[in-house]
Amino acid sequence: MAQASATNSRVQTQRSASLGRTTRGEPMAGRWQVGQLRLLSRGKAVWKRARTAAQASVPSDGTKAKKKGEKEPNSAYKDTVNLPQTKFNLRANAVQREPEIQKYWNQTQVYEKALEEPGRKPFTLHDGPPYANGDLHIGHALNKILKDFICRYQTLRGRKVRFVPGWDCHGLPIELKVLQSLDADARKELTTLKLRRKAKSFAEKTVKAQKQQFKRYGIWGDWDVPYLTMDPAYEAAQIEVFGNMYLKGHIYRGFKPVHWSPSSKTALAEAELEYPEGHTSRSIYVFFQVEDVPPTAPTTVLENCRDIGVAIWTTTPWTIPANLAVGVNANLNYALAKVEGSAPSICTKYLLVAEGLSERLASLLGCSLTLVDTFKGSALEGITYRHPLMDRSSAIVIGGDYITTESGTGLVHTAPGHGAEDFLVGLKNNLPALSPVDADGNFTEEAGRFVGLNVLGDGNTAIIEALKEVGALLKEEEYAHKYPYDWRTKKPTIFRATEQWFASVEGFRQEALEAIRGVKWIPAAGEKRITGMTEGRTDWCISRQRTWGVPIPVFYHKDTNEPLISKETLDHVKGIISQKGSDAWFNMSVEQLLPDSLKGQAMDYVKGTDTMDVWFDSGSSWAGVLQQSEGLGWPADLYLEGSDQHRGWFQSSLLTSVATEGCAPYKSVLTHGFVLDERGQKMSKSLGNVVDPTKVIEGGKNQKQEPPYGADVLRLWVASVDYTGDVLIGENIIKQTSEVYRKIRGTLRFVLGNLHDFDPKKDRVPYHDLPALDKYMLYRLSRVSGEITDAFDSYSFSRFYAIMQKLTVTELSNFYLDIAKDRLYIDGLGGPRRRTCQTVLHAVLELLLRGIAPVLPHMAEDAFLAMPYKVDREGQKLDSVFQMGWFDTEPQWALLDDQAVSTWDKILLVRGEVNKAMELARADKSIGASLEAKVVLSLDDAVLLSYLQKLQDAQNGVDELRYLFITSGAELVPMEAFDAQALKYKTSASVEGVGVLKIGVDRADGSKCERCWNYSPLVGTFEDHPTICERCHPLVARPSEIESSTPTSALL
Repeated sequence: MAQASATNSRVQTQRSASLGRTTRGEPMAGRWQVGQLRLLSRGKAVWKRARTAAQASVPSDGTKAKKKGEKEPNSAYKDTVNLPQTKFNLRANAVQREPEIQKYWNQTQVYEKALEEPGRKPFTLHDGPPYANGDLHIGHALNKILKDFICRYQTLRGRKVRFVPGWDCHGLPIELKVLQSLDADARKELTTLKLRRKAKSFAEKTVKAQKQQFKRYGIWGDWDVPYLTMDPAYEAAQIEVFGNMYLKGHIYRGFKPVHWSPSSKTALAEAELEYPEGHTSRSIYVFFQVEDVPPTAPTTVLENCRDIGVAIWTTTPWTIPANLAVGVNANLNYALAKVEGSAPSICTKYLLVAEGLSERLASLLGCSLTLVDTFKGSALEGITYRHPLMDRSSAIVIGGDYITTESGTGLVHTAPGHGAEDFLVGLKNNLPALSPVDADGNFTEEAGRFVGLNVLGDGNTAIIEALKEVGALLKEEEYAHKYPYDWRTKKPTIFRATEQWFASVEGFRQEALEAIRGVKWIPAAGEKRITGMTEGRTDWCISRQRTWGVPIPVFYHKDTNEPLISKETLDHVKGIISQKGSDAWFNMSVEQLLPDSLKGQAMDYVKGTDTMDVWFDSGSSWAGVLQQSEGLGWPADLYLEGSDQHRGWFQSSLLTSVATEGCAPYKSVLTHGFVLDERGQKMSKSLGNVVDPTKVIEGGKNQKQEPPYGADVLRLWVASVDYTGDVLIGENIIKQTSEVYRKIRGTLRFVLGNLHDFDPKKDRVPYHDLPALDKYMLYRLSRVSGEITDAFDSYSFSRFYAIMQKLTVTELSNFYLDIAKDRLYIDGLGGPRRRTCQTVLHAVLELLLRGIAPVLPHMAEDAFLAMPYKVDREGQKLDSVFQMGWFDTEPQWALLDDQAVSTWDKILLVRGEVNKAMELARADKSIGASLEAKVVLSLDDAVLLSYLQKLQDAQNGVDELRYLFITSGAELVPMEAFDAQALKYKTSASVEGVGVLKIGVDRADGSKCERCWNYSPLVGTFEDHPTICERCHPLVARPSEIESSTPTSALL
C-alpha cells in the first residue's frame, strides 16, 4: 500500500496521474488505466474523473502527466493508491521499436550464443530457396514466418537451431531480367560469359534486397552466410549428385518428346509448368482414308475398305504433319458405321469409330451413323491409311489404356515426336520420333509446305485449312481444357522431341515410394499426393538450353556426337568448379577441363552447352548444404514449403537423395496453402488486391489509409490462419489481427505494471498460502501451458492463437485481472492480498513471455527488457527472453482435484449470470456502477452452494463473493427464502451444469469509501478519516502494520 513514507520518486509518479474508475467500480488511475480498461475490463464506460485524467501526456517513465493548466480531481487519498509502473508502452511504436530490438539481438548475439551453448541437440529446418528475381510477396512472408515460429520455439526448448536461409540463383527468369535491361545493340554484343556475369550480379543484388526484407520480418538465421545455388561449393556438390546418379545408371541421354517452351527456347520439367483456367484449343475431327486392309480384318471392313475413313480427334491440329499411326485400345468395342443423311462435306461412306462414341459423333457431325458391324480394337491392327497432307501411308496400331471412350472417337492420332504415350507406342512399333518443329516453335522443312509457320499461331490455322481443302476435315470446335504453360513466360508450351538428358525414375521408383512412407507428412494428405506423383512420374528431363545455370559436365565427340563422361572426368570438373565456379566450364578450354589422362584427345571433343534444370539445382541442396555445413543434421528434421512443392522441391530433393543415398533427405514435411485476398480471390496487380508485406509493416505513402502495423502483427496473422489450406488476408483482416495484438500487449502491460515492486525471490507466496482463486488460476495456467506446448509441437499455430486469445481476454482480462484490480491498487505494497496476487501475475508473466515469443518476438523481447526484477539462470544474467528457456509449471499447480475444478467452472458460469443481472439492473436504473450494488444469490446445487459458503466464510479478502462479483456486498440465501428478500431487482435463470439460479440486485448498504469506492456502513465512523471504510482505514492510518503482516491463509 502506498504510504506517507514512500520514496519521493514513487509519490511523484503516482501524483502524475489522477484517480479514476470504471463502471465496474474499481479505482483506476489516469490514461494508463483507461488504456488497460479498453482491453481488460468488461466495463462499458469510464467515469468522468478517469476520462479527464486520460488526457494526460506520456512522460519518459511510461506514466501519464497532466496537460499544462489541467486541474487534478480532488482526492485526499490519490497518493495512497498503488498505480502500475512500467516502461513497457501500450503503443508498440513498431516502426521504430522493432528495428531497435533487432539491433539489440545483433549486439547481444542471442542467436549465436544459443548455437554455442553446450549440450544442445541440433534441430534442422532446411530452407527451400526462393527465387532471386524480385521483391518478396505475401507468400514469402507466410513461408518464412512459419519457419521462424518453429526455429524460435525449438531454441526455447533447448535445441541447437541453425537456420541457413538460401536462394535459387540460376535459370531463365534471371536471364530474362538481364536481357530486358539491355537494348538491341547491347544484346548483339552479349557473349555467354558477359550474360552469366550480369545474371550473377542481378542475383546478388536481389539476394541482398530480399535478405533485408526477410530480416525485417524478424526472421532469425545465418544471414551473413546464406547458401546460394551459384556458390562454387554448392555447384560442386550438385555436380557430384549428377555424377553419382549417372554412374549408378539413373541418368541417360535420349531423343524423346519433352515439354518445350518456344517462348523460352528450352525444355521444361513438369514442375515448371502451370495450367491456367480458361484455355481453349481449336479441336478438330478428321478422317484418314483407309488404303489397305490385312486379311485378318473383319469381313465388313475387307469388303468396304476403299470407302472407309478412320475417324480421329485432336486438340493440336499442328501435330497432324507428324502423324505416323492411329492407336486403338485392343479391348474396346469399335464399329464400322455407315454415314447417312450427312452434309456433303463428309467425303466417305463409312467411318471407323468406338462403339460407345458413335451416337455422340453422329450428333456432332449432324448425320446418322448406322452401325454395320462391331468388333474389338485388336481386329483393326495392321489396317493402313493414307496421310491427308503428307505423301506417306501409316497403320493402325495397338495403343494402351489411355485410349478410352470419354471423348473423341476412340481412335487416337499418334505422333511419336509430340506426345509421351505416342512416343512409347512408336518405340513399340519401331516408329521414328518425327518432330518437324524447331526451337522457336516453327515448322521445319520436314513439314513440307508449312515450313516457317508457327505451330501455335498461323501454322495451326494453315493445317486446319489444308484439311478442309482435301475434304478430310469432319468438324472444328472450341475445346476448353487444361493446357501446359511456361510458368515463367506465361505462354503455351508444346511437346517436341529433342535430344536431352534425363533422370530415369524407374530404377529407384520403389525405393522412393518406401522412403515416402517413412516420412511424416503434415497435413497427412501430403503423403497421398506425393505418392501419386512419384508412382506416375515419367523420366525427368534435367537438361536446359540456357546460359545461366550449372553446366551438364559432358564432352561430345566432334564426328560421332557420342558423349564423353566418366568418374574421372566428373571428379576433375567438380574440382575445378569447386575452386572457380561454374563459369570455368564456359571460359576454360576442353583441354583444361579434361583430366590429364584425356588431354591428348582434347582436339576431338567439344563442351556441351546444356545447363541443368533449376529443380536439380535446388533438389541438390541436401548435398550442398545439409551435408556440407557444421551444425546441421542430415536428413533434415523438417522441410516446409507451399503445397505446390510436392511436384517441385520436395520431389526433386526426394529423387536425387534416394537415387544417390538411398533415403529421403527429410524426416518430416510440412506444407502450407496459397495466400488469397479476403474475398478468396487470387492476388493480381490488375485487380488491385495485392497485399504487400512491406506496406503492412511500414505503412504506405498515406499512412492514414495504409497505417504501419509492424512485423509482429503480420506474424500474428500468420499464426491466426489455418495454413494447411489457402489463407486469406486483406485490410479488414489485418485490422482485426492488430486488435488482438493490442489486447495481448495490453495484458502484458497490466501485468508488468503491477509487478513493479515484486521480487519473486523474496516476495513470492508459497502455494499452500494462496487463496482458492489464485490456486484455481495457477491450475488454469498449468493447463494452458500444456495446450500451448502441444500446439507448437504439432505446428498448430492457429490453435496457439485461439488459446492465447482465450487466455488473455477471457481468463485474464475478463476474469482474474478484473477481480485483481481491487487488491492490487488498494492493498499495501507488501500487503498479503497484493503479494498473493502478484505471485500469480509473476506466473502469468513468465508464461506469456515464453508463450508468445516464437510468434511475437519483438513484443516478448520488449516486455522482457521492461521486467521489473532481475532475470538470471544459475546466477548468470540473461540478455533475452530467448535465453529463458520454455516454461515449466510447478507440478502442484495441476493438483487441484476434479471436484474443485468443476466447481470453479460452475462459479464462472454463476459470475456470468450475475454480471448479466447487474447490467439489467443498471439499465433499470436500480444501480449505477457495480460497486454501488450488493448481490443476493440463491441456487439449488447443494455442492456448489456449500463451496460458495466456504468462500464466503474464508474472510481472506480475496475469495468472498463480493470480490469475485466486484460488488460491495454479496449474500447467499436459501432458495425458499429468496422471494421474501426486499430487493430492487430480481431475476432467475436455468444454467446448464449449474441448475436454477435466483439473483437479486440492490443498492449496497452504507456510504462510498473515498479511497476504494466500495460501499460500507462504517464509512464515517473514523474521526481521523471519516470518508473511508474499515478496510482502507488501517492502510492509511497505520500503514507500517499492514506492510509487515503475514500472507493470507489459503482456503483448503
